[in-house]
Amino acid sequence: MAQGVATVQAQSPGTGDGFAGEPYSPDRSMWGKVKKYRLEIIMVLPFVVYLVFFMFYPVAESIVRSFLNQNTNEVTLDNYRTIMNRSQFNDAFVNTIGITAIGVTLQMLIGLGIAFMLSREFHGRGIFRSIVLIPMGVPTIVAGAAMLYIVGFNGYLNRFLMDVGLVDIPVYWQQSGIRGMFIIALADIWKALPLVVLILLAGLESIPGDVYEAADVDGAGGWRKFRDVTLPLLMPAITMALILRAIDAFRIFDIAMVLGGQAIPVMSSFVYTEYRAQNVNLASAAAVILLLMIVVFVIAYFFLVERRGGDEK
Repeated sequence: MAQGVATVQAQSPGTGDGFAGEPYSPDRSMWGKVKKYRLEIIMVLPFVVYLVFFMFYPVAESIVRSFLNQNTNEVTLDNYRTIMNRSQFNDAFVNTIGITAIGVTLQMLIGLGIAFMLSREFHGRGIFRSIVLIPMGVPTIVAGAAMLYIVGFNGYLNRFLMDVGLVDIPVYWQQSGIRGMFIIALADIWKALPLVVLILLAGLESIPGDVYEAADVDGAGGWRKFRDVTLPLLMPAITMALILRAIDAFRIFDIAMVLGGQAIPVMSSFVYTEYRAQNVNLASAAAVILLLMIVVFVIAYFFLVERRGGDEK
């Protein structure tokens, strides 16, 4: 009996070659892990290559160039000093922040209202959902060109304002400042609103109905349910939509170029203009500042959300 047990132990998977006294030692080397996860590595490798060559390398190259003098290749801060002393850069910086603030705020408010409407059952809801998605299929340049018919000097907006008696002469909207921020934000809202609606609608439909039934039992009204139930459970979707749209708004380019050109500069158009003028290092410095604006916004938002969550706990 003992001999049979010893034979089974010697041939069990826990031994190396099937001989007693040679413990099983799996291949823990790097090559062994590569062989084990080779399918996952093959699937992820194209994405890693894309990130390295089309994201990390260009960003690193821009950061390095931003600190180099274009003529002498000396490490210096002259590129940053030069662009910060330009009125065009200052206008682009302010316009970018203003467009982001106006556009993202209105997109979240309007998108939340539309998402609430589409989350309810009503006749023709499927058709209306399809209509809401139409702007996503319109090229951005086409959307900007169509907006010119509305906000142009002889556009529909000026005609409407003159018909109702709010203005006596047409308003020139395509200029740097609050007017330019408004028209670019308006065009961006129409183009990007479907994405916000989809994200918020998915968040609303993922909220279980039991929590609303419990709120009804507790006697909560409509506003109380929205504030204490819907809004906290919708925060992950709001965070995703807000960050995605804010990053896109910071990087806004084509709509701004179509509607305003050099009259309404933004950070991306300023980078493009400097690059076209062969001021590559100045363009790199402006691009780095734009990157910092996006990073600061994302970090600040996450800090505020985490701090708010900690205070509530």
